[in-house]
Amino acid sequence: MDPAKVQAVIDWPVPKSRVELQRFLGFANFYRRFIRNFGQVAAPLTALTSVKTCFKWSDSAQGAFDLLKNRFTSAPILVTPDVSRQFVVEVDASEVGVGAILSQRSLSDDKVHPCAYFSHRLSPSERNYDVGNRELLAIRLALGEWRQWLEGATVPFVVWTDHRNLEYIRSAKRLNARQARWALFFARFEFVISYRPGSKNTKPDALSRLFSSSVVSTDPEGILPEGRVVGLTVWGIERQVKQALTHTPSPCACPRNLLFVPVPTRLAVLQWAHSAKLAGHPGVRGTLASIRQRFWWPTRERDTRRFVAACSVCAQTKSGNSPPAGRLRPLPIPSRPWSHIALDFITGLPSSAGKTVILTVVDRFSKAAHFIPLAKLPSAKETAQIIIENVFRIHGLPSDVVSDRGPQFTSQFWREFCRLIGASVSLSSGFHPQSNGQAERANQTIGRILRSLSFRNPASWSEQLPWAEYAHNSLPSSATGLSPFQSSLGYQPPLFSSQLAESCVPSAQAFVQRCERTWKRVRSALCRYRAQTVRAANKRRTKSPRYCRGQRVWLSTQNLPLKTASRKLTPRFIGPFRISQIINPVAVRLLLPRYLRRVHPVFHVSCVKPVLRTPARLPRPPPPPSLSRAHLSTGSVRFWTCVLGAVVIST
Repeated sequence: MDPAKVQAVIDWPVPKSRVELQRFLGFANFYRRFIRNFGQVAAPLTALTSVKTCFKWSDSAQGAFDLLKNRFTSAPILVTPDVSRQFVVEVDASEVGVGAILSQRSLSDDKVHPCAYFSHRLSPSERNYDVGNRELLAIRLALGEWRQWLEGATVPFVVWTDHRNLEYIRSAKRLNARQARWALFFARFEFVISYRPGSKNTKPDALSRLFSSSVVSTDPEGILPEGRVVGLTVWGIERQVKQALTHTPSPCACPRNLLFVPVPTRLAVLQWAHSAKLAGHPGVRGTLASIRQRFWWPTRERDTRRFVAACSVCAQTKSGNSPPAGRLRPLPIPSRPWSHIALDFITGLPSSAGKTVILTVVDRFSKAAHFIPLAKLPSAKETAQIIIENVFRIHGLPSDVVSDRGPQFTSQFWREFCRLIGASVSLSSGFHPQSNGQAERANQTIGRILRSLSFRNPASWSEQLPWAEYAHNSLPSSATGLSPFQSSLGYQPPLFSSQLAESCVPSAQAFVQRCERTWKRVRSALCRYRAQTVRAANKRRTKSPRYCRGQRVWLSTQNLPLKTASRKLTPRFIGPFRISQIINPVAVRLLLPRYLRRVHPVFHVSCVKPVLRTPARLPRPPPPPSLSRAHLSTGSVRFWTCVLGAVVIST
């Protein structure tokens, strides 16, 4: 027998009164014909029902009680359900619970045997149902509990209830919203509801009253826990302020219709106006609006601003409306072509001749680029071999390589490879792809060109890639005014034969001189363009706060791969964490906990914000969520978590 189907009887509590014992024996009497020597087994329990003796539970009564429960939940009382024969469902509902029994007539003795028992304690809202809806709920729960047998039964089953009006529920023309929802569920079953007087329906009645002893009162429970309120005629905070005023007189400057708040109770007033559930952590104006309705003190506005700014819940859950922090800090301008390069990958492309990835290599001086198609994302060793064959072989060894924090570029092999060729490794900070803006911009350009050339047949992008690379390198750059070909080679490859004479160089010395003049022109243009870009970018940015080592900051969760249930309700910041090192004016290294050990600890200042000093002790922030198992990538990792918190006023 499945224990879950007879759990209602197995968990039957020990009777604590004569009435509860009589209810159990009434349930047992219906099965006495299946239990040999039932009268002798139940004798210790029957003796306790006499009003002439005091009700006192004994060891013999406990033994009889356990033995009867064991008999009720084993053969020969229980039978295995047979979907080819008719079922009988007996239901009943009380003020505290519902009970049901699934029965079937046995072939061996032609008597009704139980197949399973069911009991359910009503919730506070279900306890508010009227009698008819509670009885209908009992049917709904019983059919849902045994739907694997009843829904597939070949013979319509019978439902016995002691509520006569339910006989007509399936033919009723007017149903309320709850009954209409249940009627859709009942449509899946073939059954007939039959009335049975309560005197004959004692078995499910006993199961429905199992929870009577655990319910002190049948009054509906309140929505809020005991001792918590949302609002009353007189707020608890108002009584607290009035009590404090008995020791501190109110000054003359206090308006007549407002209460003066002494210093010891100001924190409580601020917390009530800002952190209570009725307030919902508003801003400074909203918090002041609540305080101004009833309270006053001289530094009310200043204290409110400090309190809201220092609220840890607001710091974690609210996004800032101010521009991102950190002035633009551009990379140094190279002095010759291909001395400083930037690398990045384009992924998610459809398969084209077995290629699905593009490696972008950009010269930060001339803006020239090579786009190398690959079958898959390469390892660090494979990336090094590709760079040697397609870049170093043509342009020589660079002195600096800029990239994101992909696994190819953070590996020990890549660092050692760059060290051997004499190139420094410049990795972007955590979740700040703007550091590798040259490669990101080249990715946008090549994506636009490929969409234009292969939009009719996306799988042909690998065939169009050489044409797209030539188009990118032959068109003028907005930074220099020259094409990448001109900036790196000193001349523009001619497209027409009539231009060949113009591009001829009389001697190698003249060619070198022309290249040097071009490079000086390009570098001068880059310097002017950088100054222009810095001015334009800083108009949309704010100066970052001056951080120091050991200072505590909040960390943005926009890209952190944390476990969550909803992105809409995620906190915007977690922490606080301490700064372990100031990398430069726009980058800091944080001391991250163990659950963030997979995240690179260096962040741009736009990803952090300082923890403001609290004027007094505030509630501790909720514990942070843990990391998900998702793969970490520099630019596309998403974070979501659901941490809700609120302060309720205690009376």
